[in-house]
Amino acid sequence: MAVLKLKELSKKPDLLTGGHRMCAGCGAPIVVRQVLMAIDEPVIISNATGCLEVATTIYPYTAWKLPWIHSAFENAAATISGVEAMYQSLKRQGKIPADQKIKFLAFGGDGGTYDIGLQALSGALERGHDFMYVCYDNGAYMNTGIQRSSATPFGADTTTSPAGKVLQGKAQKRKDLTKIALAHGVPFVAQASPHNWKDLMTKVQKAMSIEGPKFMNVIAPCNRGWRTQTNDAIELSRLAVNTCFWPLYEVANGVATVTYNPKKNRRPIAEWLKPQGRFKHLFKPENEWMLAKFQELVDDNWRSVVNMHNNSHPGETIDPEEGKTW
Repeated sequence: MAVLKLKELSKKPDLLTGGHRMCAGCGAPIVVRQVLMAIDEPVIISNATGCLEVATTIYPYTAWKLPWIHSAFENAAATISGVEAMYQSLKRQGKIPADQKIKFLAFGGDGGTYDIGLQALSGALERGHDFMYVCYDNGAYMNTGIQRSSATPFGADTTTSPAGKVLQGKAQKRKDLTKIALAHGVPFVAQASPHNWKDLMTKVQKAMSIEGPKFMNVIAPCNRGWRTQTNDAIELSRLAVNTCFWPLYEVANGVATVTYNPKKNRRPIAEWLKPQGRFKHLFKPENEWMLAKFQELVDDNWRSVVNMHNNSHPGETIDPEEGKTW
């Protein structure tokens, strides 16, 4: 894999140009730029309907500087798997040189991945197509009005799980799609965050060097839906990782590795929740139990991820309680 150095990366062409209409401070285009910058080969992209698709291709303009296909909400993975199958067929027929390398990539938000597109994603992973699916997870259907998705965290206030007299935000915990992808037995699954660009881009490089289906879940803060400041995306991504809400790990060919352990930087989940307006009701005295439950859900998930790492690295074990002071 090529060594990742900022000086060299700054010389690479920007394959998602400026001038698109994503919101100021949106995490999604940061994620996309980092992913594309890590890939040296030609790339073909399928993009599910959602914020990224709508705001980067307002007719007759496009922000994409590479082959890009708009798919419906439900079929981005099916679309890119069909393109990859055609590529393999053309190589077998001798219509494409056998040594020509083309990479296949799909992008989707959590609505088009966790929910509407899950069947197509599951099918593409099960069939074994050589592609990578990247989910930019902002935790709701932001493009259509901030409705809850199955990626929405417990307690979040959305337009379809409002905090009020009847409910106190979303009553259910979020779906763990990364582990669902892992259950398909694919050769590479990972979680990443845009604040740690080197970790994210290294995972993309590794994924692209592995043949077969790959899945990466990347947190992508949305200041509109999270009700935060427009310059908070990177800091909130960092807090999501240091509170263990969003563990950074990968499972490559069955070997699970925590790629960043917060250790002394570990913070209670309240520090990630407090800057977000969608969680302000959790800090009312009568909702202390919800904060405690949220922390419990985070701690349980972190222990689960650490156990996978420890089982793969018996000589490099991590203490899941390390750094916990609350």
